[in-house]
This record gives sequence, structure tokens and C-alpha cells, in this order.
Amino acid sequence: MSETTKSLLNQQLDALLTDEHDLIANLANASALLKQTVSDLNWAGFYLYHPADDELILGPFQGNVACVHIKPGRGVCGTALTTQQVQVVPNVHEFADHIACDSASNAELVIPLTKNSVKIGVMDLDSPTLNRFSDEDAAELTAFAQVLVSHLDITA
Repeated sequence: MSETTKSLLNQQLDALLTDEHDLIANLANASALLKQTVSDLNWAGFYLYHPADDELILGPFQGNVACVHIKPGRGVCGTALTTQQVQVVPNVHEFADHIACDSASNAELVIPLTKNSVKIGVMDLDSPTLNRFSDEDAAELTAFAQVLVSHLDITA
């Protein structure tokens, strides 16, 4: 992503979500914006954490059908949720315990979503291209996730 595209992406998200407080609507629009704007993705979306069941459940996304239930610590998404750290995976086939929802995915970037110490879930981006996500992409998309979370109405 170029510097212009990056700041524009976050500006677009901020404008898109201003005065909108519905969680599902905001996640749906955010996933559509990611899929339309970030090149070389085959999946962009969200898994929402359900503490009562202690699992991630598929949320709004753009792409092929996906796994519905992911336990904390399982795969890239579950690892991001458990560690609360961004996961940049150059080759998902080399990631221990990778959950293959789409065989076309080769690289993955997962960013945990938390607000006021409440785990919301994760933002998940998949690409068919190995080594697709750079440190620069991770930083920019983490900023995107922060803009998104700032618009979510989550209470502890």
C-alpha cells in the first residue's frame, strides 16, 4: 500500500462509521472496504469472541465460505485472540495448527480487536499470495482496526 492509500483507507473507514453504532453494520462495511481497497486478498472479515462459549464465531466478511467456530489458541485467529498480538503469517501451511477454511489462502494477517479490556474478536485477512503481508501492511491495518474499534459501542 502506498502512503496515500493507507491514510485514505483509514480516513474512509472513519467517515463510513461516523455516527453509526451498530456492530454488525460497522463490521460489514469495514470488511467490504478492506476487500475493495486492499489488493490481493481472497478473504477479509471478522470473528467475534463469545465469552459464554469461549470461542470465536464467524462475523461479517467478504470472500468464500469460512469456518464458523474457532477455539482460542487454535489456528492463526485463535492464536491472535489468546496472545492479543498481531499475527503475520507469510505461509499458512507452515503455521502449526493452521485451520484451512479456504485452500486458496497462503498468507494471513490477523489483528486482535479489544476495547476497554473487552475482547471483541479478530480482524482476519487472507491472501492467495505467499508473503503477502509486510510489516508496513500490519502497521497500517492495525491502525485501521484501531479506527474501527473506536467506533464500536462495546461496554465492559
